[in-house]
Formats: sequence, C-alpha cells, structure tokens
Amino acid sequence: MGDEKTSCPVDIHSVTGSTISTKPMKQTSKRLPYDWRDKLFDPNFDIDRSNAGLSLTAFNNLIVTVCGTGMLSLSSVLGSAGWGTLALLIVCWWLTSYCSAIMVQCLYYGGDKRCETVHEIAQRAFGKPGGFASFFFNAWILLGSPILYFVLCGENMNQLCRGTVAEIGEIPWSIVFIVATAIPFVWMKTFDSLQWTSFLGSIVVIAITLICVIEPIRDLPNYQANHVVVHQNIVWENWPAAIASIAYSLGGNLVFPHCEAAMKRPQKWPLVCHTGLALCAVVYFLIAIPGYYVYGEAATNPIYNSIPVGPGRTICIIMITINVLANVPIFVGSFAFDMEVVMGITVEKLGKRKEFIFRAIWRIFLMVCCGIVACLVPHFDPLQSLFGAIGYSTSIFIFPVLCFWKLTGVRNKPIYEIAFGCLSLLFGTVGLVFGTWSSVEDLIKAYS
Repeated sequence: MGDEKTSCPVDIHSVTGSTISTKPMKQTSKRLPYDWRDKLFDPNFDIDRSNAGLSLTAFNNLIVTVCGTGMLSLSSVLGSAGWGTLALLIVCWWLTSYCSAIMVQCLYYGGDKRCETVHEIAQRAFGKPGGFASFFFNAWILLGSPILYFVLCGENMNQLCRGTVAEIGEIPWSIVFIVATAIPFVWMKTFDSLQWTSFLGSIVVIAITLICVIEPIRDLPNYQANHVVVHQNIVWENWPAAIASIAYSLGGNLVFPHCEAAMKRPQKWPLVCHTGLALCAVVYFLIAIPGYYVYGEAATNPIYNSIPVGPGRTICIIMITINVLANVPIFVGSFAFDMEVVMGITVEKLGKRKEFIFRAIWRIFLMVCCGIVACLVPHFDPLQSLFGAIGYSTSIFIFPVLCFWKLTGVRNKPIYEIAFGCLSLLFGTVGLVFGTWSSVEDLIKAYS
C-alpha cells in the first residue's frame, strides 16, 4: 500500500481536529468549459423545441436573410476594386461562415440559460460595456437597413414611373413608402404574421439571380460594341470599402440565433450555416462576374440599373422593391420590440389602452427618424457602404470572435484557429475604420 499512487481532487490546506479545510485544485486543462452540444435539449438550459421545425427551413431562412440588396452591389464592388475582389469575397465568406458558427455556439456558454440574442451574448461576455457596444452597432443595422430600403424604394418607383405623371421624384416616393409601411408597423405585435416573407424572399433570390445572369450576357455584344469596357486586376486603395460592402452583402447573423432556435435538431447548425453561406457565395459569384465582365467600371449599384430597359429590368425592380418593403418591419421591429421592453411599454405595466398609445408614439417616432435620414441622405451606394462598414463589419467579423474567446478561452484553441480569428478581427477593423472613412468621403462627393 505504501507504493500505491493515489490522486486527490482537492488540496488539503489545514487540519484542525476533525475539521478539514479544502479548496478546489486550479484548473490547468486547456479544454473548453464544455462542449456546447452538451447543453442542447437540456430542459434546465435550452429553449423549448417541441414546436421546432426542419433544418431545411432554417437553411432557407438563412439564405433569404443573407441574400438581399447586398448581392446587387457586388458587380459595382468589382468595378471599383478589380477582379482581385473575388479572392476577397472568398476570404470574407470563409470568415463569415466561421464567425456565424461560433456565434451560435456562444449562446450556450457563460450562463445558466441559453442566450436568445446577439446582444445577450455580448453582455454575458463583457458585461454592460459589451451590451452597450453591441446595442450601438446593432442599431446601425436594425435602423440603417430600413433607411437604405426607403432610399432604394424611392429610386425604384420613380424609375418605374419615368415619363408619366407619377414621376414625382425619389424623395416624395420614399415618403409614400415610409407612410405606407408605418401604418401596419404601429399595429404589429409579433413577427408571426411575417412568416410569408421567407417564401417571398426565396422567389426573389431565384428570379433576380437568373435575370442578373442572363440579361448582361444577352447585352454583351451590343454594349461592348458601343462602349469602351475597362477592367482592373486590383485597385488596392478601394479594398477597405470593398470589405465593408461585402460585409453588408453577407450580413444576417443578427437573426441566426432565431434561425437556430427554430431547429428541431440544432446540433446540425454548423452544417446548415456552412452550406447555406456557401450557396450564398455561389449566388454572389453568379451575379458579380457577368455584371463586371460586361459593364466593367461602369457597373452600377444595384446592377439591374446597368442592364437594358425591358421586362427583365422591370421585374427586377418590382420584385426587389416588394421584398425590401416586406423586410422593413423585421429590422425596425426587432429594434422597437427590444426598446419597448427596456422602456416598460408593455400591457402588464400600462394596460392595453396606454400600451397602444405609447407604442404608437414610439414607433411613429422611429419611422419619422428613419424617414428624415432617408430624405436627407438619398444616396444608396455610399449609404450601403457606410452601414456595411459600421454595422456589419463589427457584427460579422469582430463581435463573434471576441465573445467566443472571452466565453471559452483563447489558450485552449489550436494556433490555426487563433490565426483565423485574428484575420477576422483584422478584416473587421479595416472595414470599420477605412470603410467608414471612404463612405463618408463618397457622401461628401455626392453632395458636392
């Protein structure tokens, strides 16, 4: 027995009579606190998934969330930064895929319950400062996107009405859409009535992809016979702005926690995430390459303004206008719902009548603020880059990595994963700082 080696899980610091003072040994393992999948289906930790749906539904919701107005800007991004931007798009796609997977894993670390939002993740990781920072950057997305959509709708509708008495100007048309959206938004209580937008978004993505591939190819002989088409390999000084625009086009991770929450088998989220974003990347290449090859530096944002006037262009304009209008309540509603809880605008606290009055005042105020910015800054392209730089560069590339490291540790990860995380932070910082600078300069030029 004297040669037998024993292990003791505690350090004995003192023995006084029959009392033994113990303290847990210092944790030296480099493992994660636990595997996030261990918390799945735990009734004391995970959410109720009894009414959850198929992974295919989450896959479709992810694609519809990511593929939107951003995919129409990529030909223009190539026009400003050159063919080398395709490599940049690949790297950004890899980084986004990785960051989106670990962000959902962060929902299961650092607390007694699963987080429900990205804001909760940041607050759990960095306390109130993290919550405030997340709120600030998320607000740029949740309020910036509706502003951008109102600008786009005004441009699209005025273009469709060109040459008729309904050509009243882009800003007046934006105001019409703001009012038309605000009325149902004031009455909206939940997102249940907006589930049809996923089906609509799928149709829009398929139709616009086909049109933006076929129409430029059809226009190739005619356009290049009458125009000098200029292509560049790499324009380095425009890469920071390109990162911001690509970040905008790949944005959508604010709703990924909700997509994962609706899955009956959430352990398949990494597969859904990686395959879904891979399909988005394929769609982006299909749209970006023909547009830039045919129109070169003259490729516009959105790209359908470059294709010839005709049924294809008209269908594109109508479908994207309907789709973005359907998405406005989702973005601004997410912000409104969270703030209403913070401000105490609930039926439980105020009663039905007062709750509706305060809710109506608050939401009308939100829509008026979005409308004022949309009317004062009616420049779609630089606005998109600005929101991509400030909102999407941080939410896609920076916050997921920092929160994941904080909640799970850094030293327990392989060196290649740390390097990949550092690359993500670099891209996010470049997009945030230099992308914002470039976007502000473009806005100044637009007014000058």
